[in-house]
Amino acid sequence: MAVSSTPMNLTRAAHVGISVSDLDASIAFYTALTGREPVAEGTMHSVPFGGSQGLPVAKLRYATINLDNSLGIDLIQFQEPVGERTNGVANRPGSMHLCLRVDDFDAVYRRMREAGYEFLGEDYTFIEGEVTPSDALGTQVAYFNDPDGTNLEIIRPQGGFAS
Repeated sequence: MAVSSTPMNLTRAAHVGISVSDLDASIAFYTALTGREPVAEGTMHSVPFGGSQGLPVAKLRYATINLDNSLGIDLIQFQEPVGERTNGVANRPGSMHLCLRVDDFDAVYRRMREAGYEFLGEDYTFIEGEVTPSDALGTQVAYFNDPDGTNLEIIRPQGGFAS
């Protein structure tokens, strides 16, 4: 697909949509993760809306959880058509992740491990020679998945990652 280099100036995110297999389980997971209850829950059944997503129809249940910076997490369970799990491993083109910023990384990481969250690997702190710009040194990260395998990250950013 050839796309024009003309700037579209899309600079504010409204929400991230995450397709889930079990809305109730995902609401429980994201409510525990964020400490927030859904601000909206509902259903939709529409052929035109499905068409807008390249689907023959969209019959779904959804819930929205809002974060402090006004970013919404839209959890969407498609009932028709039901999709297959993507298994979006981090290095696969097209996969994405939702990154959640924390202030006290060590305390949050420890609390999450104690609560049963399974991380994909050990937590990591960026060191000299591995990342540029050098003012990003000291950034701490850890990666984990939601119940459907969506990639999630916690970060305590420094320097170049602290936007």
